[in-house]
Amino acid sequence: MIIGVLKEIKAEENRVSMTPSGVEVLVHSGHRVLVEQGAGVGSDFDDAQYAHAGAELVSIPAAIYAQAEMVMHVKEPLPPEYELIREGQVLFTYFHFAASEELTRAMLARRAVCIAYETITDQQGALPLLTPMSEIAGRMAAQEAAKYLERGQGGRGILMGGVPGVTPATVLVLGGGTVGAEAARVACGLGAMVFLLDTSLPRLRHLAEIMPKNCIPLMSSPATIRELAPKADAIIGAVLVPGAKAPRLISRDLLASMKKGAVLVDVAIDQGGCFETSRPTTHDQPVFEIDGILHYCVANMPGAVPLTSTLALTNATLPYALTLAKKGWQRAALDDAGIGRGINMAAGRITCQGVAEAFGLPHCPLETVLGRERTV
Repeated sequence: MIIGVLKEIKAEENRVSMTPSGVEVLVHSGHRVLVEQGAGVGSDFDDAQYAHAGAELVSIPAAIYAQAEMVMHVKEPLPPEYELIREGQVLFTYFHFAASEELTRAMLARRAVCIAYETITDQQGALPLLTPMSEIAGRMAAQEAAKYLERGQGGRGILMGGVPGVTPATVLVLGGGTVGAEAARVACGLGAMVFLLDTSLPRLRHLAEIMPKNCIPLMSSPATIRELAPKADAIIGAVLVPGAKAPRLISRDLLASMKKGAVLVDVAIDQGGCFETSRPTTHDQPVFEIDGILHYCVANMPGAVPLTSTLALTNATLPYALTLAKKGWQRAALDDAGIGRGINMAAGRITCQGVAEAFGLPHCPLETVLGRERTV
């Protein structure tokens, strides 16, 4: 298979979808790999390393889209790329379709095969390609909350861990999955008092066993959020409904009850955000203020630590890229239901129910599309 690795064009996105060592494995497995010049520079990988790994360096993305059967990205295609995408071409990346109707309709129109990192599952039902970025984003969320609580950054002027004789910050984490657990762990390590909310009692039991003593896992409910939000110096939104829009857990009205200079970190912004007042921000302009509350809503948080992120991402995606390249997307989906769940769109149809529901569009089961593909 001919595989294309593109340079990211999203603002302040320094990751790349495949390291030179990953390219080497793909080439040694018999595949051609086209890498856009400069694709790895932001992650500290130069063109010479890719060439040494066996990649063919390409000067413009249009040439990659014109040749590659599977195109790998880190983030979703942007409007300048839409017209370059060919019918039936496999796009393998983080899509987060439910956050963008424009992207959803554009990919439908291109009739691309859109395989989303964030909805592929493993045999245990976990999200193996989302997990490494969730781990990074969760840890960063606590760091960013601590940073923006500083007065010079617009926050309350409070040290996350306090000092002897002075109370630490109170941090509310919404969602006890990978992002939430990592955020709570780091906030606890900084010395904060952390309330970690989730709706799964078995998950809460597990968290109670593994988290530090200054973390209090609680059952999430609207009443609990209303009670704790006014006490919080920082709230980290870490909820996830795979493939679907994030639920809105903090309303605009609730901001009025919060401490001025408190910080909201919305890690769910890729899926539309879990705060009513959230809107996507970038690394160069990461925060905005509403009603005295600072909002951090960067949509590609791991892009700030691209070397770590790119290495972690390649570790996770490479086995799946090898499978897709060896078998093709249809056979891979038939053999592995987890890969099938990663296929959000194919043959001009939405195969992920959460994406279809987000915009009131028709949903077509993947089995139907696979049957149509076999007939063709």
